[in-house]
Order: sequence, then structure tokens, then C-alpha cells
Amino acid sequence: MLASPTQSRPDPDPAAPGASPRRRLLARAAELARDPAVRPQLHLEADVRTWARIDGPDGCEAWLVGWPPGTATGWHDHGGASGAFTVLEGLLEEHTPAAEPSRETDTVRLPPGGPHRRALTPGAGRAFGPHHVHDVLSTGTVHAVSLHLYAPALPSMRRFAAHGGLLRLVDVEHPGAWT
Repeated sequence: MLASPTQSRPDPDPAAPGASPRRRLLARAAELARDPAVRPQLHLEADVRTWARIDGPDGCEAWLVGWPPGTATGWHDHGGASGAFTVLEGLLEEHTPAAEPSRETDTVRLPPGGPHRRALTPGAGRAFGPHHVHDVLSTGTVHAVSLHLYAPALPSMRRFAAHGGLLRLVDVEHPGAWT
């Protein structure tokens, strides 16, 4: 059984002086998502996730992702890159362990009762550190579209599989796998 979902809200002023690097990354993602020239760069397919690499701000790697209803990323991390994503259209749900690991690890413990769930609606976003492990799902009845920023650029994506109350590393993908 999963924990109760929570609703994510945009930070009132994530770009304020003294804001954390994560908040600044989220603010950059939200700003880029508001650019009317961005969304047309992604072509949606009926049954599979699609993505397009776009120009990111300040040297960040940026991606638009299209999510048909019911699709998911599977459990993964971002190979040591910090990141942020924001929802442009549709509904996404992020599943996470109870806490972000403090270092890169091959095994992550899930909390009793299952992963934490966070609902993300248009305009909502999420920022995370370099060891964040999550699974993101499209939970609505229409395509979702999200914008993702990574700093530094993604060196890899490490894939995990759930075994009982643990997530165990099962694969490592390198940039050629998704570009």
C-alpha cells in the first residue's frame, strides 16, 4: 500500500537571493516552461513516452518529455546530477523512498507501507539532489508534458528494481541510450 499522495505547489519565490541551488534549478525549469516557443518542440506519440532535448539555461541539460496516460519511468537516479522538473500539461505522480540517499548507492530502502507519493499538476514542480531515486508516472487520462533540467549534464541513469522493501540497482544507462 502506498502512502497518501500530497499535492506539490510551486515555491512562492524560489529564485530569491540566498535560495538553495535546488530552488534556483526549479525556478529555471519553471521559467523555461513558460516560454511559448518551448512546448511546440515536442511531438507526442500515442502509446510511448517521447522526449526532445532543448536548449537549457546556464549550461543545464534540458528535456521535454511527453507521457501518455499510464506510462512511467521506472525507478532510477540521475547518475550524480541534480535536477528539477515541472509539469506543463496533464498529471504526474512521483514515487520516492522515505529519504534521498546521502551518497550514490546500489540499494535503497523503501519505507514501510511503500514509497512516498507526490501528485504534480500543471505549474507544479520538484527539485532534487544528486542521489535522488524516484519513479515518475503519468496518472491522468490525457497526455502529460513535463520539462526537466539537470546540472551537470546527465552522466548516466541508474535503473533500480523493487525487491521486497528494497530498490536494487539492475542497470546503468549512458547518454547514447536516450539521446
